[in-house]
Amino acid sequence: MGSKVSVADANAFIEEAFEGRASDSVVEIDDGRALLRIEAAPKHLRPGGFISGQTQMTIADSAAYVAVFSKIGITPMAVTSNLTMNFLRPCIGNGVEAEATVMKIGRSLAVIDVDIRVAGTDRTCSHAVVTYSLPKDDE
Repeated sequence: MGSKVSVADANAFIEEAFEGRASDSVVEIDDGRALLRIEAAPKHLRPGGFISGQTQMTIADSAAYVAVFSKIGITPMAVTSNLTMNFLRPCIGNGVEAEATVMKIGRSLAVIDVDIRVAGTDRTCSHAVVTYSLPKDDE
């Protein structure tokens, strides 16, 4: 079926709607799936070079948001209603990636599974399950 949104469209929306978030980059998008990457800057790191939990939660939420777009198009008023995060191992590297997969999408809620890892590796550092509340058609 394919994504309802292109990588270019998703990146343009994020850059316009969330000023200062140009460092979040949509790398891939497909039907029900999105891959985002953040290159680690000092603001993303804790002492010792660990990518902060805050950064990991941010990219998990952003990846879930874009994965929802892949199913229903850009929907600015889709909002996070729940985010559960499990930190599994230290996330140390020059960047972080989040791969989001829509597990279920209905009329009012979407549930998304997100794996977070050091950019360029396949070892999961943290895992999130994110629920998005979707706006009604008349909103």
